[in-house]
Amino acid sequence: MDLCSLIDRNAAFAPDKTAIAFEGTRLSYAAFAARIEQTATALKQALGVGPGDRVAILSLNRPDYLVLLYACARLGAMLVPLNWRLAVAEQLFILSDAGAKVLVLEQAFSGMLAELGKTAVGASVVGLDFTPPRGTSFEDLLARGDGTSRNPHTDLSCPLLIVYTSGTTGRPKGAVLRQEALLWNGVMSQHMHNMTSDDHVLTVLPFFHVGGLNIQTTPALQLGATVTVHARFTPDAALAAIEGERPTLTVMVPAILQAVSEHAAWATADLSSLRAIATGSTIVPPHLIERFVARDVPVLQVYGSTETCPIAVYTRLGGDLSRAGSTGLAGLCCEAKVVDQAGEELPAGTPGEIAVRGPNVFVEYWGNEAATREALHDGWYRTGDIGLCDSDGYFWVRDRKKNMIISGGENVYPAEVERVLLEHPDVSECAVIGRPDPRWDEVPIAYVIARSGCRLEADELRAHLQAQLARYKIPREIVFVNDLPRTALGKVQHFLLKQLDAQSRALGEAS
Repeated sequence: MDLCSLIDRNAAFAPDKTAIAFEGTRLSYAAFAARIEQTATALKQALGVGPGDRVAILSLNRPDYLVLLYACARLGAMLVPLNWRLAVAEQLFILSDAGAKVLVLEQAFSGMLAELGKTAVGASVVGLDFTPPRGTSFEDLLARGDGTSRNPHTDLSCPLLIVYTSGTTGRPKGAVLRQEALLWNGVMSQHMHNMTSDDHVLTVLPFFHVGGLNIQTTPALQLGATVTVHARFTPDAALAAIEGERPTLTVMVPAILQAVSEHAAWATADLSSLRAIATGSTIVPPHLIERFVARDVPVLQVYGSTETCPIAVYTRLGGDLSRAGSTGLAGLCCEAKVVDQAGEELPAGTPGEIAVRGPNVFVEYWGNEAATREALHDGWYRTGDIGLCDSDGYFWVRDRKKNMIISGGENVYPAEVERVLLEHPDVSECAVIGRPDPRWDEVPIAYVIARSGCRLEADELRAHLQAQLARYKIPREIVFVNDLPRTALGKVQHFLLKQLDAQSRALGEAS
């Protein structure tokens, strides 16, 4: 049995049920299963894709993205999602590092083909919505397959995804996830959301992240539910879909929660179909959660990473949502604990590094033994996140270990300072970083985006912070900006902000 078998079984039980809705079209489970089989056959027969081969995809969200995922599962091959927000040079590095045999892409991203031709990457090129030079279109490829798609010895132990992490330093690393990781991740999603085949998921997050792919999308498809897919997020389209398509579940990272709740149509939008919204990927400001709770939409928190597929810790629909700021309990099918530098579990309430173990955890960083050894210890993945666990097993995430500021021997967690800053009514967004200091080693610096139409003064914000935080946690400088460096999911990239801060200071000193 491979992961694709779940789609086949759903097609047998409910062949006419809608599996995927996309831009006015609907793909039934029977049609979805048939297209997966056709794609797997074509990849194997026409392009020689077999067990262990890598198939890269550069595309906005679309049904054939999911078709390729399950076709790779059928073949024992691996899908390599490419982040369409990366520079071409970064995408080419991933293609080379993964040793991709096939590159599938949309015409909108075909500009990279000229650069691809200058490299030693020998991937066959397939155009999803066009015929590329020296390549073939996806529909033409499907017409070239014959025979069977199934490969011997393909099962749930086979690797299926290589998802490259953005990385805080150096080159990105490719986390390898087995088919069984998606299976058990799906079981935890179903437990978290009380998900059934009657649910209807709205997916607006990009599939090149495990959040968009695996928090709700693949769990819903593997259970026989319906998924409405948006090519990319816009608040207009998301609110219109919630009102018109009546989904029961969706995932929104904090940046999307903010965009939706500040939209002009927010106050009158009908949200009554939503049983819950899941959120995560970074510390979630309480005021964003409160906006949705005030509209009678429960907000579930999920904690994890690319390396955990991503579900590891979560709050559950119908469970205890009263512990403010908590990201919940260790998932149904995995373990989590808080450890010290030596890997020893810490007492309840003591901050340390979060570690996760279970069948959802990645098996290696592709071709990077040193990084794998650093991250995996006796099956435990050391996340690099600082958090604590109370005596009842509930987790709170403080910050990234690499973001932590040590000022005069005291630990300053940027997320804590950011949380208090965001409680000021005129602060829209913020980020706190450490700046080198000759006396204190590091001092906290805050970058702040004011709400539209508001005038903010640094002294006003310092007074707001001093009422709630120790003196050593107060930012030495508050810089007002219009934007912050972010990932594709809107998460602030603190390491890039530190680089920009250093460059700004160097230019100031030079002048």
